Amino acid sequence: MEQRRLGRGGPLVSAIGLGCMGMSEFYGPTDEAEAVATIHRALDTGVAFLDTADMYGPYTNEEFVGRAIAGRRHDVFLATKFGVVRGPDPRARRVDSSPDYAKRACEASLRRLGIDHLDLYYLHRRDPDVPIEETVGAMSELVTEGKVRYLGLSEVNSRTLRRACAAGPITALQSEYSLWTRGLERDVLPTARELGVALVPYSPLGRDLLTGTLTSVDKLAADDIRRGQPRFQGDNLAANLRLVQRVRTRAADIGCTPAQLALAWVLAQGDTVIPIPGMRRRAHLDENTGALTVQLTDAMLRSISATIPEASGARAPDLSRLER
Repeated sequence: MEQRRLGRGGPLVSAIGLGCMGMSEFYGPTDEAEAVATIHRALDTGVAFLDTADMYGPYTNEEFVGRAIAGRRHDVFLATKFGVVRGPDPRARRVDSSPDYAKRACEASLRRLGIDHLDLYYLHRRDPDVPIEETVGAMSELVTEGKVRYLGLSEVNSRTLRRACAAGPITALQSEYSLWTRGLERDVLPTARELGVALVPYSPLGRDLLTGTLTSVDKLAADDIRRGQPRFQGDNLAANLRLVQRVRTRAADIGCTPAQLALAWVLAQGDTVIPIPGMRRRAHLDENTGALTVQLTDAMLRSISATIPEASGARAPDLSRLER
């Protein structure tokens, strides 16, 4: 398995990670047996960079991942996140990035995962009323205490990233980035490269649209979050499906699947970019890791970027709008 370095002076991790969120909720019915088998297949093939968060489930995805990796902790580079708080109503959310909550959330994650330290600990979303220096200070104390090895942020702008890096050792930035979600290229990605921070893109397959297998929301489960997302609605969806056809055509010309082309494009954006596609089935894992063998020349990359513009419609509404 190809490896990439997570941040300047950071550890080597698999070039593609495994996003575990969908194994517990958000995308319709789940199959725990298949999800466990997918994690085990990932570890067997060297995809050892696993990603979860305390709010997934809510709060059950970490327990699931903990069960799945029991007895194989040494094979895993494990990342989780804190900062998004969910209550009895799973639709209600708030952000807490206070230093006290950072420490309490870390202890709770360690208990749920059944481990004694986290390899990578992200601030999932930032409360703009809490100075980032205070949050990073508390996270750095967790490193000193041996409960966390490396620190990361999610969905912050370049100003916050600079302030955070001045306050502590930030290794990774997790944000949405894909062939048709490229806003990071204007400012955030160049800043991360300058500061030696790895970019860990989530939703690199456009929440499955870029795979070419999803053509309508009608067959999605009633509780699938994509049913309410702008890019999957009306004229936006129609326009985006036309873009997907371009992806399908280019993939056929190259000799790979649309998913492999989309991931290969992300991987080709530099060796500091480490995508974490969500995968719930072994077949998807096998297909996605095949992207590592897809070779895209500079001319091909320029052509793909020029002919496949950003998607129509706002990306999924979430708490990232707090960070401006």
